[in-house]
Amino acid sequence: MANLLDAIVNIHRQKTLTIQEFYRSRNRANNMGEALELFICDAFANTFGNTNSEQVNNIYSQTFSYMGNQNNPPDLILRNSDAIEIKKIEKHRSSLALNSSYPKNKIFANNPMITKSCKDCEKWIEKDLIYSVGVVNERNILALCFVYGEDYAASHEIYERIKNTIRTGVSTIPDVEFGETRELGRVNRVDPLGITYLRIRGMWGIENPFQVFKYVADAPFFAVVNNEKYSTFTAESRNVIENTEGITVDDCCIRNPNNPAQLKNAKLIRFKII
Repeated sequence: MANLLDAIVNIHRQKTLTIQEFYRSRNRANNMGEALELFICDAFANTFGNTNSEQVNNIYSQTFSYMGNQNNPPDLILRNSDAIEIKKIEKHRSSLALNSSYPKNKIFANNPMITKSCKDCEKWIEKDLIYSVGVVNERNILALCFVYGEDYAASHEIYERIKNTIRTGVSTIPDVEFGETRELGRVNRVDPLGITYLRIRGMWGIENPFQVFKYVADAPFFAVVNNEKYSTFTAESRNVIENTEGITVDDCCIRNPNNPAQLKNAKLIRFKII
C-alpha cells in the first residue's frame, strides 16, 4: 500500500526537480500546476521515469481509488488510505487560496463539497488528509513539503461556526429576498424587474506550511507527521526512511491547531534530491 514515507524516499532518489520538460514532452501536462500534480502522483505510485502510458495508468489505478479535479477536494485518494490535496505556489511566502472550501483537518464522505464519484470510490467515512505544497517556477520545483491536515488546520467546527454566523447574519437583513444556496447567501430580485440576483461567497485562504512550520522546519524539503500517525506506517517504511542517507527523521514538538498552548509530539522529516 502506498504511503507518504515511501513517496518521500521516491522523491529523494530523483536526480532533478526540473519537471516542465519531462511532463510536457510526454503530453501529460499543459502547465506547471498539472506537472506538480503528476509529479506527486508518480511519487506515491513509484512511476518516476516510466514512459509507458498504459503501465502508468494501470499502476495509478492500483495506487489510487480516486483522482479528482481542482474544483472539488481532494485531488487524490490513496487506495484504502489517506487523501491528498496538492497546492502550487510561486513564492515561499504566498498563501494557499482555498476559495469556497475552508481548510480541512480531515476529509469526510458526507461533506457536500465531495463529489459522488469521490464518495463512491471505496467504502469510507473519513480520511486523514495530506497537504502537499510545492513552490514552483516556470521549470522547477524549488521547495516541497507535506503536512497532515490534523497538524495544520483546526477542526471543522471552528470554520463552520464562523461560516454559519455570517450566513445567519446576512439572512436577517430586512426587506431582502433570500434564496436557497450552499454558499453564504443568495439575494434574489435585487432590481425592480426582479431579474438580478447576488451570490455571497466565502473565499478562504491559509498561510502555507513553509511559514506555519518554520519554527521547526526551516528547510526547502520537509514533512511533518505527528507521532500517532507516524506509528501507523509499516515498520518497513519507517526503517527505510530512517536509514536512507540524505534523509533525516528528528523528534520535534508542534502546536495543536485547536489549542496552540498544547504541543504535539511529531516527526520532522527533511530530505534533499540526490
